[in-house]
Amino acid sequence: MHTRFLGIPDLVDTPSVAVVVDVMRAFTVAAWAFAQGAEKIVLAGSLDEALALKGRHPDWVALKDGPAAPGFDAVNSPGLLRSMDLGGRTVVQKTTAGTVGALAVKDASLVLCAGFVVAEATAGLLRTHECESVTFVVTGEDGQADEDLACAQYIARRATGAGTDAAEFLRRAGASRAAAELAEGVRQGVHPDDVALCLELDRFPFAMVATLEDSLMVLRPRPA
Repeated sequence: MHTRFLGIPDLVDTPSVAVVVDVMRAFTVAAWAFAQGAEKIVLAGSLDEALALKGRHPDWVALKDGPAAPGFDAVNSPGLLRSMDLGGRTVVQKTTAGTVGALAVKDASLVLCAGFVVAEATAGLLRTHECESVTFVVTGEDGQADEDLACAQYIARRATGAGTDAAEFLRRAGASRAAAELAEGVRQGVHPDDVALCLELDRFPFAMVATLEDSLMVLRPRPA
């Protein structure tokens, strides 16, 4: 399997298969939303689009990065989201990096969204599809976020079936700038458990597949 690791600004062509990685916190949050019963997640391109979707569908749950804001029901924090009952609900998610990365590769034939919490299921799906070439989109810090790169590299190795010790990859993620900012309260809309929750390996037994549905990019869980 040929792999490449690109930041969002480096995406100049449409990959055939893309794995969009946002460990802290978009796709950890997405996985928790599914674990809490959400049916699907609509990835919004802007805050205005998220609010417009919420306006048309008042029963949908809208969440964003940063502090709470009018019109939004939740913030992009796994620690805060894990107490919500999302049974059968549709979630609208807009984040700084993760949702942007997914929308940047929306025309790929297969788009997976991932973090450590769904790493093995994601790798398993890549193995099942026997993908010849996979582009890993390292969403944070224009491709320089070590938590996202570490997770992407780990999934890439597992996708080849290699026996890989996750400890070093998790250590790198835990030592990243994003982890420090979350732990130190630099970012808003944070729960004290967020970093630890983002570093839980294979917490959930599903991958997350994003597809275009009626012009919207929709994320759904797919069992491993």
